[in-house]
Amino acid sequence: MNYYENIKTEILNNEITKKVKDYSKNKSDLTTYYNVGKLLREAGKHYGEGIIKEYSEKLSEDLKKKYSTRLLYKMLKFYNYCDLKILPTLSAKLTWSHFDELLSINNKSKINYYVNICEQQNLSVRQLRERIKNKEYERLDSKTKYKLIKNEDTKVDDFIKNPIIIKNNLNYEVISEKALQKMILEDIPAFLSELGNGFTFIRNEYPIKIGNNYNYIDLLLYNIEFNCYVVVELKITELKKEHIGQIEVYMNYIDKNLKTITQDKTIGIILCKKDNKFIMEYCSDERIKVRKYELL
Repeated sequence: MNYYENIKTEILNNEITKKVKDYSKNKSDLTTYYNVGKLLREAGKHYGEGIIKEYSEKLSEDLKKKYSTRLLYKMLKFYNYCDLKILPTLSAKLTWSHFDELLSINNKSKINYYVNICEQQNLSVRQLRERIKNKEYERLDSKTKYKLIKNEDTKVDDFIKNPIIIKNNLNYEVISEKALQKMILEDIPAFLSELGNGFTFIRNEYPIKIGNNYNYIDLLLYNIEFNCYVVVELKITELKKEHIGQIEVYMNYIDKNLKTITQDKTIGIILCKKDNKFIMEYCSDERIKVRKYELL
């Protein structure tokens, strides 16, 4: 088989397709690069890895357009990563520019994570780059990473990052709970993305009446994917045992007064300056999650 001529034909046909059918440009790109990657792999088995450098030089000369060894290696990596069966699904949501970012990552589970959030949240390339830069995958719990590798079902709290990154766009020098809340409210979409998928904002300082006294939940959210309310309490200190008791009361109040029979039980997130694993060891309510925050 003349691998080089087949690769050149694939690329030329793709250029023609993109000019004639602009609406299918992305699908054509991904299919072409998948096929080229497959041919490069087969050629490499026969002629060695150095064949990519040779083909890069020949393609650049014959097609009068630069086809770098880096690009060809990415096509090879795309073929090794991608399953032909899911290619149509990927081409509907992700472009080659997305994969150009993703294929620099040498961890398949990590790539899968970012592919999934790109599909679910329609991330632009710029947004994807920002997520990778903020080490979103690295801030996932190890149990969540294991579930992703094994393709197991996940829960609402599995994708809550640790630490949670909060942007200090208001340049507060002294951080109080009120200041922390204002920073979050300044960019609610960014905060919700730190928590995972499906989170929506209901209200800050949500009032609840217990007996004759009013209490105020720092942030009340809802997760539409898991069909449950989410109570968030903000603490600028290390986690204390009274924080557990407080959020548990708030969660039980929401369950009793807001939750319907078709909704799942409320979960609670305590966002604090420092975790205390010894306190959490004796917390029997698995609905309560503790995360640290970091200011950016």
